[in-house]
Amino acid sequence: MRRKDMRSFLKGVVMSALLASAAPAETYKGYEMPPFQVVAEAPGYQLRDYQPHVLATVTVDGSLRSSASRGFRALAGYIFGGNAAGEKIAMTVPVGQVPSGDGYEISFKMPAKYDLDALPVPSKGDILFSETTPERIAVSRFSGYATEAVLRREAAKLRDALKRDGLKVVEGPRYAYYDDPFTMPWRRQNEVMFVVKK
Repeated sequence: MRRKDMRSFLKGVVMSALLASAAPAETYKGYEMPPFQVVAEAPGYQLRDYQPHVLATVTVDGSLRSSASRGFRALAGYIFGGNAAGEKIAMTVPVGQVPSGDGYEISFKMPAKYDLDALPVPSKGDILFSETTPERIAVSRFSGYATEAVLRREAAKLRDALKRDGLKVVEGPRYAYYDDPFTMPWRRQNEVMFVVKK
């Protein structure tokens, strides 16, 4: 590589690093996340105070994997224009999954510019919208494939850590996935969460 080309290459690398480091904490790989503040760190988890935000949720019967796939498709259809306005809505992270009856609730956070009244009506009636309340949530982060066995293990570890530290679980577990299916396992960010009493 010629010296001039090398300088251009290195300049590009430096600029990419600077841009990446300048990204606000409210995003992950450029995607908007729910607003939260880390209030404490403990072995095995973070305590976060989450602020209200709007969720689009669909309830799907079936296994963890099949419900996640079907729920994701339904919500992706909505944000990619499957609504009365034909409006495209920006993707956010994470994709949320919460056990519910014989299936799971799958949710997308709606971008902060939308409130409940501003969201376009879904073309299909199985998507529900809600605004969360302020919550304190204990969060454990892990990489790899989030299989049912892995999620059970991570939830049990987090529950044990909270019991160790005298924190009372109010609700959970909840699961959160930050990366697309093509991301290598060691680069994936997954989380298991429990709402805890302040």
